[in-house]
Amino acid sequence: MSDDVKTRIDGLVKDKNVVLFMKGSPLFPQCGFSSRAVAILQHLNVEFDSVDVLQDQEVRQGIKAYSDWPTIPQLYVKGEFVGGSDIMMEMYESGELAELMKEKGVAA
Repeated sequence: MSDDVKTRIDGLVKDKNVVLFMKGSPLFPQCGFSSRAVAILQHLNVEFDSVDVLQDQEVRQGIKAYSDWPTIPQLYVKGEFVGGSDIMMEMYESGELAELMKEKGVAA
């Protein structure tokens, strides 16, 4: 990953409270996993920004190296990597994700 891509990803992750790197947009997710991640965040009434990795191949590959996580979507809360769709679902079902959002001060 180039320094330029790392700097861009750093800015996105650290400047936003909640950011979801996904395929597509919240209105038109381009894969089932991204759709599930959006649905979870919307169900929790969490305001979030999204980055469509399909629009930028450098970010698409760079985010995987940045987090050392091989798949997309990827959720970041207050600059911290939370996980992908499966981890989000597990945390949502156990109540951990709602609790994390409250702890970080981003809950609705």
